[in-house]
Amino acid sequence: MKKIVLFAMSVLSGFAAQAQDIVETTVAADFVSSYIWRGQDLGSAAVQPTLGVEYKGLSLTAWGSYGLVNTADTKEFDLTLAYTTGGFNIGVTDYWFSAGLDPDGRYFKYDAHGTNHIFEANIGYDFGPLSLQWFTNFAGNDGTNKDDKRAYSSYFEAVVPFSLAGIAWTATAAAVPWATTSYGTTGFAVTNLSLKATKDIKVTDTFSIPVFGQIVGNPCSQKAYLVFGFTLQP
Repeated sequence: MKKIVLFAMSVLSGFAAQAQDIVETTVAADFVSSYIWRGQDLGSAAVQPTLGVEYKGLSLTAWGSYGLVNTADTKEFDLTLAYTTGGFNIGVTDYWFSAGLDPDGRYFKYDAHGTNHIFEANIGYDFGPLSLQWFTNFAGNDGTNKDDKRAYSSYFEAVVPFSLAGIAWTATAAAVPWATTSYGTTGFAVTNLSLKATKDIKVTDTFSIPVFGQIVGNPCSQKAYLVFGFTLQP
């Protein structure tokens, strides 16, 4: 009996170790001086938590944004289901905002003409020195085009990561292909040109804090932003 128990414990320990090797969990929070998203100003200083799990390329991630200074800033809660294999990725995101078509800001209201949810699909490929991504809204509280119809608002970007002077950099160039009130465009428009630098600040031998600065320009709206932030992650 003792041998059987020991054998069972060893088998369970093996499964547990294997599961730990395969299943990955993300728990983190970004603190930013302002919430700039795809070249748009969405609010002042904010905390942006992330909670996610990933298994063999399939991931489910929850992300949010909550204003730290201005309580009137729109709250956001997003869920993303994605799959990555090699450099290829595909996913669907459910964005929810506290402001939108529903004046009561109800999360579980999915009425096509009264919801605060926006549903977006994306597809992309990471070539290593260059990553390309395409995003399109397909349901929910999407913007409208020049004919006041659903715009199927889309956004595509090219991202180039590189290292310079011991710092990790990311350059992004992005555009909206057609008219939509979601991005404030009347046709094809470059909406996001950004440069981001990230440096790990060592706190102890086992803990460091990534600190980042970012310059963002939106040629379409003629706006520019400077963002500072840091990430806390166990």
